[in-house]
Amino acid sequence: MPQFTAPRPSHLTLRKPRNPLVAPALMRHAGKHGQHKLGSSQRQAARRDLQRQSQELLQPDCSA
Repeated sequence: MPQFTAPRPSHLTLRKPRNPLVAPALMRHAGKHGQHKLGSSQRQAARRDLQRQSQELLQPDCSA
């Protein structure tokens, strides 16, 4: 038994293929990064404080 197939129009325009990276990016709201909890000055101060504390631990105690 032959299978019926409808004739397709000859002027059918095909759509461009979807970009597979767009949908996940939209789902996770990709874009600019959020604001940091610590500002630049606070990070620098924390880094200096950590360096100072590590230097105090490494220096021998001469007050004894």
